[in-house]
Amino acid sequence: MKHECRVKARAFETDALGHVSNISYFIYLEEARIEMFRDLGEPMKMDSWPFILASTSCDFKQQAYFDEVMTIQTTVSKMGNSSFHLKHEFVNNRGLIAEGKAIMVYFDFHQQKTVPIPDSVRQKLMPYVEENAVEGKKG
Repeated sequence: MKHECRVKARAFETDALGHVSNISYFIYLEEARIEMFRDLGEPMKMDSWPFILASTSCDFKQQAYFDEVMTIQTTVSKMGNSSFHLKHEFVNNRGLIAEGKAIMVYFDFHQQKTVPIPDSVRQKLMPYVEENAVEGKKG
């Protein structure tokens, strides 16, 4: 199963060349992650937010333009003990626009260290785990 989040490119998100700025994709990726966590029923409180973005990247396949709607399809590509990898695909009626990746770490801010992903969170993520996902032993 893929989580889906729709975004619409706004004028201020375009650059001098008339296409969506590369920086905007990272904002869209954050929106997709937050919407996924919200849909999973995770609390949306900053004082108890348990997820840290450890790494993110985006590969651009085609240009996107002002007022275009893209759907960001998100899956879990790897599940570890205290981290998981997300794969994002930006798609619209023209096909694949971009591919993003993110590594999320479950983190206890009071202890200032990573902690194992609770079983309750792991179970919520399981429907989004890709068939060929690697189950990691570390991290």
